[in-house]
Amino acid sequence: MQLSAYFERIGFSGEARPDLATLKRLHRAHLASIPYENLDVLLKRPLDLDPARIFDKLVTRRRGGWCYEMNGLLGWALDEIGFSVTRLAGAVARDTRGDSIIGNHLVLLVDLDDGRVIADVGFGDGLVEPVPLAEGEIVQDGFVSRLGRIEDGWWRYTNHQNGGAPNFDFRPEPADPAVLAARCAFLQTSEISPFTQNVVLQRRLSDRVEVMRNSLRLTVRPDRVEERVIASADEYVAEVRGAFGIDEPAARVLWPLAERRGREMLAERA
Repeated sequence: MQLSAYFERIGFSGEARPDLATLKRLHRAHLASIPYENLDVLLKRPLDLDPARIFDKLVTRRRGGWCYEMNGLLGWALDEIGFSVTRLAGAVARDTRGDSIIGNHLVLLVDLDDGRVIADVGFGDGLVEPVPLAEGEIVQDGFVSRLGRIEDGWWRYTNHQNGGAPNFDFRPEPADPAVLAARCAFLQTSEISPFTQNVVLQRRLSDRVEVMRNSLRLTVRPDRVEERVIASADEYVAEVRGAFGIDEPAARVLWPLAERRGREMLAERA
């Protein structure tokens, strides 16, 4: 596990210092280069929180990953550079699902000389840069989101209007690794987990988010969403490779699921 290999993977050059300017550059470069994806969950390949396994998958084998892997890799790199990083147990959609889902998201809290910031490359279509741990509206490249306090020490990040998941909650305190490990295991094995039911790929660029939800291919911009339906397995595989940079031969076997779930999603809108 070498920082130089990670830097090459995300196209980062120059001196890496434990400061806000470096963190912003790393955050953007990571998102633009490494896609959010859940293919291994659907292929029933076990995932965990081990940094070496995450590094091998995302850096050496040039794959993408979900929040535990994306923020796990960034957190490791920040530690190596000399940042002070705290892993937080996030809770996506806690406002509707309650406390039972705490730990279904990994978030990073970074302490800098001039304050504390939230870093998150694992939400798929959320922050493009780290933001101060402070209440207020967030405008990044035209996308408008919000961070605010709620109850009992909790904070809520509310995604932009065209985002996939609407929000996640967190407390700015160290996560229990056992809680994160348990949720990581549950989300990749449970029949009620959205990750075992849907093919999801996302790449967060500066002006847009490229998304594939099952057979639906979207380009999300601050003011609009462009959508089309993928029509064949060949087109699906080409999108996985071309738009998201993933060369995974086994991805083809997921097309029947993607096609079926895409039809179901369209039918639910009708």
